[in-house]
Amino acid sequence: MYAVFATGGKQYRAVTGDILKIEKIDAEKGATVELDQVLMVGEGEDVKVGTPYLKGGKVTATVVDHGRGDKIRVLKFKRRKHHMKRMGHRQDFTQIEITGIAASAPKKKVSKAKADKPETEAKSEA
Repeated sequence: MYAVFATGGKQYRAVTGDILKIEKIDAEKGATVELDQVLMVGEGEDVKVGTPYLKGGKVTATVVDHGRGDKIRVLKFKRRKHHMKRMGHRQDFTQIEITGIAASAPKKKVSKAKADKPETEAKSEA
């Protein structure tokens, strides 16, 4: 079973046991985190898609580590103006391990009256 969830302005696809680097979360190392912005859960042919999020969908994860990414070098340059500025940036991240995926989106019940109605209208028009 896999899930697509959103956190930190980005979307991630995860399977139980995956280790992901996501945007920094305020949680201690070893803590359990519940991510409730689940967009989609699927397993084979059975896929549940939220509008925009699944009601009751949760991804549970354990915080493995906190860190900073590789340095990104930024160069601002204006020609003929004697201006050049060099900068660097390191983004903070949290490394998590996915421990569980739950999808409990309510199924819509279709009554027999609504299910039979389109068939009877189609027969009367023909």
